[in-house]
Amino acid sequence: MSGKLFAQAITKVISGVLLVGFLLFLSMPLVLGSVISFAIMLLNIPIIAKRIRNEEQVLEEGFEGYSDYKKRVRYKVIPLIW
Repeated sequence: MSGKLFAQAITKVISGVLLVGFLLFLSMPLVLGSVISFAIMLLNIPIIAKRIRNEEQVLEEGFEGYSDYKKRVRYKVIPLIW
């Protein structure tokens, strides 16, 4: 197996696992019949995104090499998405 083919296979496996995990994360409150927990989960996502942005700002101000690292590493949380 070539290295390129192996990398594509690993990427597809990881993407599939992340997609299934994300779908379970979204559907679990509904499966359990809790609309309130689903609403809380939806409100939690923007809060986590804001916290990540604030943390990156603090790291950029506090560490010299973080800006270079941030340019090298594009995806913070979900590979190939965000």
